[in-house]
Amino acid sequence: MAIDIEALKAGNSRALAKAITLVESKRVEHRTEAQLLLEQLLPSTGNSIRIGITGIPGVGKSTFIEAFGLYLLSQGKRVAVLAVDPSSPIAGGSILGDKTRMEMLSRSKDAFIRPSPSEGSLGGVAQKTRETMLLCEAAGYDVILVETVGVGQSEYEVASMVDFFMVLMLPNAGDELQGIKKGIIELADALVINKADGESINLAQQTRRHYENALHLLRHNTFWTPQVMSCSAIKNENIEAIWGMISGFKIDATKNGSLQDKRSRQAREWMNKLLHEMLDMKLTQNPEVRELLPKLNEKVTQGETTPYLAATKLIDLLFKPGI
Repeated sequence: MAIDIEALKAGNSRALAKAITLVESKRVEHRTEAQLLLEQLLPSTGNSIRIGITGIPGVGKSTFIEAFGLYLLSQGKRVAVLAVDPSSPIAGGSILGDKTRMEMLSRSKDAFIRPSPSEGSLGGVAQKTRETMLLCEAAGYDVILVETVGVGQSEYEVASMVDFFMVLMLPNAGDELQGIKKGIIELADALVINKADGESINLAQQTRRHYENALHLLRHNTFWTPQVMSCSAIKNENIEAIWGMISGFKIDATKNGSLQDKRSRQAREWMNKLLHEMLDMKLTQNPEVRELLPKLNEKVTQGETTPYLAATKLIDLLFKPGI
């Protein structure tokens, strides 16, 4: 699959879409070709700010992303919106109507909206999204918004691939973390209370104070304390202030080196995760291992051998000379 690299780097959306199709392909020859393409493009990546956005159903995530994206476009930015949905069963993902959710944003030539890739290949959805993010950066997008669509692990997956992780909340003080796991809150660089309008303004202020008190003990690193802000996406209120906060974070994190440190750590951790997955795949594909595994499972179950010795026998098969 021939990809026009120069056209992609010039921001050609057709070349970008073709490159993403290559990256998302499950064919082995396409996987190799995609990795060579990504390696060629690496010098042109890393110039964006990568922002993760999550929130429970009903929090107004699509409305917020569209309002935020449109504001960024008004500031001369190019914006890409990617989705991570591990629960998506079909190719093309389940981004709930995809561009129809963000109709105004999707009309702009400077916005790119991509649904979640399908599951079932090495690295899963998160791997494809990481690689798509790099392609968007090479194509000149300044802001990459990575949103969670499913529930469960997707928040952790997104937090592990972005520079800044934002959790959208409802103006509902006292509702204990609003169904969001405590661990997700601890990953957040900012909590943004959406729908702070009309009769909910006072409640939003209470919620903000509640979370400010809860978060003041959390400090992600030496320079950043998680922020709590409120906005009304539907009324376009305080969107500018949220971008100002994120811009300030990027400036400081770039100056003190923590942004590059974080990205380097994320890349190392992802390589190690892929290494484990590849070894596991090699094991399951090895015919001798497949034959011996049920026998060893039975021996371990019956107490005839130790789990350590059984695992060692399987690994020795994988690394036999000539294998």
